Formats: sequence, structure tokens, C-alpha cells
Amino acid sequence: MKIGELAEKTGLAASRIRFYERVGLLKSVERLPNGYRIYPPEAVTVLNLIVSAQNAGFSLEELTALLPQDLADWQHDKLLETLHRKVNEIETLQMHLSESKAQLLEVIAQIEARPEGIDCASNARRVLSSIQSATPAGRNKPKDQKNKSGS
Repeated sequence: MKIGELAEKTGLAASRIRFYERVGLLKSVERLPNGYRIYPPEAVTVLNLIVSAQNAGFSLEELTALLPQDLADWQHDKLLETLHRKVNEIETLQMHLSESKAQLLEVIAQIEARPEGIDCASNARRVLSSIQSATPAGRNKPKDQKNKSGS
């Protein structure tokens, strides 16, 4: 099939398909003497795998290492190891995002709990002061601030 038909079947732009071919992810492409690309039917499957894997967080580099030349040649152990590693990376990212969310919600709560009669600037200093005192020494301080405090 030609690139236009493949683009229609996958919902990808022709430029994106050519990009995947250029970086080596779409490997079984035939060129006709007139320069037209001819894609085999399994190109639809490969492109759907690429898009799904990217949506799951796989980089193009990871996909290049993972995708076999022929889809019938998957290395079972390598595939499982890579998938488990990606799940672990996602879990770590989720943990960090959860911690960041909790910190932001705490800052929001402190800002919203502005004591009566205090202006916004004073409240901001109050909140920043409580954040700085809650931060372990030296962590998240700019380098010049570390030097001034003797850290």
C-alpha cells in the first residue's frame, strides 16, 4: 500500500510515517523505481504498536531497541524485562507526582488560610517562610544561598 493509504488506516500524517521510517522504526518499506514507498500490510500493526508504546511512555530509542525486524521474532524475555522496567518507571513517576501534588495542595491550603487582617504580600512571606523551614537544610536552595549560609 502507498503512504496515503497507510496514513488513512493509521490516522498518522504521512510525514510522521516517513519520520518513523527515517529513524528505523518502520523497516519493511519497499521503494519503486519512481520513488514511491510501498508498505506491507503489517506496517499498520507496527505503526499502531509504535503509537501505543509512545503513549505508554516509551522513547523512540527504547522502541528502536525493542522492535524486532520481523514481528514474528519477538524476544520473549527481553520484551517482558523491558515492559516490567517501564512499569517500574511509571510507578516511580506516579510516586513523585503524588508527592508534588501533596506539596502543592499544602501550599494552597496555607495560602488560603491567610490570617484575617494580613495582606497578600505578608501572607506570601509567611507561607514561604513555613516552606523554607519545612525543607531539609541545603535541599532545593540555590547555590548562592547555600554559600551564604555556610552549607
